[in-house]
Amino acid sequence: MKKILLALFILLGSYAVQAQELEWHTDINKAIKLSQDTKKPLLLFFTGSDWCGWCMKLQKDVFKTSDFGKWAKDNAVLVELDFPRRLSQSVELKQQNYSLQNSFGVRAYPTVWLVDASTKGDDGKPLLKKMGRLGYEKTSKIWLDKANEIVSLYSKNQKQ
Repeated sequence: MKKILLALFILLGSYAVQAQELEWHTDINKAIKLSQDTKKPLLLFFTGSDWCGWCMKLQKDVFKTSDFGKWAKDNAVLVELDFPRRLSQSVELKQQNYSLQNSFGVRAYPTVWLVDASTKGDDGKPLLKKMGRLGYEKTSKIWLDKANEIVSLYSKNQKQ
């Protein structure tokens, strides 16, 4: 009986972990469309996934926590803009990521930008308005407090 309960517990636990898995987009155009459809800002995560220690630490300490998972599902469209050293990427993905890195003036990793993609320019293309920038924080609570402050201040400024 104990073995059955243990097996059931492990099985249910693995489903819970899979259910909490967040979707990180890599195609900025698809993410922008989703952002506009859901009225959620983009969260752009500039990372060196296979070499940047602080990026890995941010993933572990913040992005892989249940608090962040709950927040992200309600508040943002997640976009990973990766600059790996050992992993291969398509030419198109590299060009997209470098273009966004230049547009946002990213000089160090990890860098996270919250971005409003709800407005379109005169040419019909979306305008990416910077809401605020974040980096590594020791806990998800500190990180989420700062993210919520950015969203709140931006929303308040838009209403004025």
